Amino acid sequence: MEKRLFRDAMGKFATGITVVSTNYQNEVKGITVNSFMSLSLDPTLIAISIDKTASMYDILQEANTFGISVLSENQKEESMIYANQKEVDQPVKFTDLAGTPVLNNALVQLSCEKESAVEAGDHMIFIAKVNDLKIADGNPLLYFSGSYQQLDK
Repeated sequence: MEKRLFRDAMGKFATGITVVSTNYQNEVKGITVNSFMSLSLDPTLIAISIDKTASMYDILQEANTFGISVLSENQKEESMIYANQKEVDQPVKFTDLAGTPVLNNALVQLSCEKESAVEAGDHMIFIAKVNDLKIADGNPLLYFSGSYQQLDK
């Protein structure tokens, strides 16, 4: 099977967009991730999948905690910055949630503690316990068929 065909097929599954962030050497580092899912309510577990060639791969291997920001429809720029699709014009604002950096104005902010990592092909799946969260009103930023989308209102 051709990799491009498989990628195009998987792109037909609409996803939300997150930014995964952590403190690293006194600086906030982040990466845009749409491979995110909830795993369990008891305990409260989530999973993210990170390409082994991604800029944040080694950092997340070392990190014990990280934040996840579920992006609102107004945060396309933040998504593009942390996907390395856009240069930073001005500093991106993060806030602290239970010791982890999360994006200001995100639809959902999660503070996570890494439980385990599972190798899966060219990716690593990080499983983490959610220790704290905040929820805001609004609509999500979506990704579908290779481009950003918004919910019709």
